[in-house]
Amino acid sequence: MAGVADELQVVAPHKLAIQGVSKWFRDGVVETHALDDVSLQVDEGEFVCLVGPSGCGKSTLLNMIAGLEFPDGGSIRADGKLVTVPGRDRMVMFQEAALFPWLDVLGNVLFGLKLKPGLKPAERIEVATFYIKLVGLERYARSNIHELSGGMRQRVALARSLAPNPRVLLMDEPFGALDAMTREQLYGDLQSIWQARRKTIVFVTHNVREAVCLGDRVVLFSPHPGRIREQFRIDLPRPRDINSPDLASHAMQITRALKSHRDQAGNKEVAE
Repeated sequence: MAGVADELQVVAPHKLAIQGVSKWFRDGVVETHALDDVSLQVDEGEFVCLVGPSGCGKSTLLNMIAGLEFPDGGSIRADGKLVTVPGRDRMVMFQEAALFPWLDVLGNVLFGLKLKPGLKPAERIEVATFYIKLVGLERYARSNIHELSGGMRQRVALARSLAPNPRVLLMDEPFGALDAMTREQLYGDLQSIWQARRKTIVFVTHNVREAVCLGDRVVLFSPHPGRIREQFRIDLPRPRDINSPDLASHAMQITRALKSHRDQAGNKEVAE
């Protein structure tokens, strides 16, 4: 009867399943082939970084996972369900914090909880306070946004994204506009939060070291049109120091691959 039991086992779907996705953008008579036949699976609790030069379609893919744009070919599924619209199971954090300046820190995080129905006002405050503390801003809960540094604003944006408890967090170069010291601090913070909450994260960046510092897996894209060229498993222990020799070795391997694909394509734009 073991064979019958094996047949009855149900294989859980990938958290995200991207299959044969292609995308074109049209501006009048001009047509741009942004993505071509992209397939990628992301498992529960995995931290996956998408890396590649500008124009390789990594942000476009992130927007399609979010349901903000739609593929012209192929499919995207979240927990086995076809993605056709935005959903509160998938939250996006962009490079700009996009906070509401007329609300304080608590008010901004509470605003994100409007996407989570069924909570009483006191419960919303409790949840918002928890995530504000999680990102290390409990002393600033009543501070106005203009009083915060760039790094602190990104922490508020992260708390707002996490508070509705999405199944997938989509991050589009969220640290790109910050100075190096602030970025390094946030790398540590994000790793700690990820280890504590084990959210599934898809993180877009053009910074190879950043990807190696944060990701379980780095997916390398080439442009014109965007295609997945290679994937790299990062088995370094956490927390990771972006300046460590082991991390630098992994980053160098990916950078060499990136340059190789660039040279093959005749594209001179390379991420450092």
